[in-house]
Amino acid sequence: MAMTDFDFMLTEEQIELRNLFRDFAQKEVKEPCRESEKLGECPEYLVKKAIDMGVPMMTLPEEYGGLGLDYLTCAIIREELARGDVGFASRVTGFGFTPFRLAGTEEQRHMAAEAMTAGGVIAFALTESGAGSNAVDMATTARKDGDGYIINGGKTFITNGDCADIVVTFAVTDKSKGSKGITAFMIPKGTPGFDAGHHEDKMGFRNVHTCSLFFDDMRLPDKYRLGEEGEGFSIAMRILNVSRPANSANCVGLAQAALDEAVAYSKQRVVGGQPICKKGVIAAMLADMEMQVQSARQMVWAVCRAANAGIFDKKLTAVAKCFCSDAAMKVTTDAVQIFGGNGYSKEYPVEKLMRDAKIFQIFEGTNQIQRDIIGRQLVK
Repeated sequence: MAMTDFDFMLTEEQIELRNLFRDFAQKEVKEPCRESEKLGECPEYLVKKAIDMGVPMMTLPEEYGGLGLDYLTCAIIREELARGDVGFASRVTGFGFTPFRLAGTEEQRHMAAEAMTAGGVIAFALTESGAGSNAVDMATTARKDGDGYIINGGKTFITNGDCADIVVTFAVTDKSKGSKGITAFMIPKGTPGFDAGHHEDKMGFRNVHTCSLFFDDMRLPDKYRLGEEGEGFSIAMRILNVSRPANSANCVGLAQAALDEAVAYSKQRVVGGQPICKKGVIAAMLADMEMQVQSARQMVWAVCRAANAGIFDKKLTAVAKCFCSDAAMKVTTDAVQIFGGNGYSKEYPVEKLMRDAKIFQIFEGTNQIQRDIIGRQLVK
């Protein structure tokens, strides 16, 4: 992998962390997660190991007891974890400190920091059954009641919804104001009136729980409101603008895993007296896969370097999210093709990678929505 590591572009610390998490993901995470995904579970001993390695604290600033890693370093680690198993990577990283850095009070930041330093994860709950790509149509409501709010409704397809220590969610406080009538809240685990449904039986991405959340006359004190009333939609979009590069890094790790498997298989699979990698059509497919992976990685690094400089460009993050998830889908599908009939069998690893890849074209804004964002920004 020497030609793809680009060590000259990384600091010594980034190289050390990359190697540390690469070894962990390849030697300890990969095979157990291939087995555990059949049951839709995540090996808890591996979750504990990741916590001990400081994964939940990557995005937490040092002043709150975290590691305070920059966006590029976090992306490098996420890529390696996802290369081992992308569901596991999402289980142990969660949404990070971003919601609180962008919109939290000092008290709220300390609440989040306390949860994260103890190994907890943060979940992001925006989607509803009747409000997916158009979040403004959400039906969950928050009614002001004295020094707090009464929240009713629910969310669906929430990653880590049943195991998160804090859920960042959104509810309508004034329906007449449209997007300016939505407010953001943080919900601590165990809040009365808050419940999580069963784990969805998903096609892929099975090593992380995805479930519905229910709010039944759930009372939240004012101190759990994020930002001011009516700022929720804006906060959600800002959070997604920061989080999309992280999921793009997951896509790169997933695509790299598929390419690794395809290259190894093509060298050992013999047809007509020679390995199939010697056949021009297969070599060309592998070359196209490599170009997709390399392009996606450099795109993620560019977005992260911009973020490190304080630049969060809506068009650039949408381009990264869309391109990287499309690349992951293309590369994993081509890996299945190179494996032939074996690629369609659960006995081999690539069918799982293809199943895992599909969700990244859908969640955190479908790729159709990303293209719409890109197009509107171009002609703005």
